[in-house]
Amino acid sequence: MNPPAGHSPDHNQALARRGEDLAAAWYVDRGYDVVARNWRTRQGELDLVMRNGRSYVFCEVKARSTGAFGEPEEAVRRAKRQRIRVLAARWLEEEAGGHAREIRFDVAAVRGSRVDVIEGAF
Repeated sequence: MNPPAGHSPDHNQALARRGEDLAAAWYVDRGYDVVARNWRTRQGELDLVMRNGRSYVFCEVKARSTGAFGEPEEAVRRAKRQRIRVLAARWLEEEAGGHAREIRFDVAAVRGSRVDVIEGAF
């Protein structure tokens, strides 16, 4: 079955990349540093890892061009949240040497050029 018009894999990748760019800019505008983007392991991927001092934010970015598939933040279900927690623990161990004072899990819902960040989403 072919994807709907305008929803090719290339379109989806471009949409995801733009969403990540907009979400990263949202954090940078608020004084955060981008520490990692698209950090991958066999178990999955962390979209954005941001830092402000010794506080780290792990942000799952969901971008939508239409509301046909629901709200972006609705796509971050229980299994996805658990996978992100496991990946974040691994990232902290491997990349931050366990020096985080505080961690937070956010979801960035991107619709067009609008970015809504749900801080402490889970």
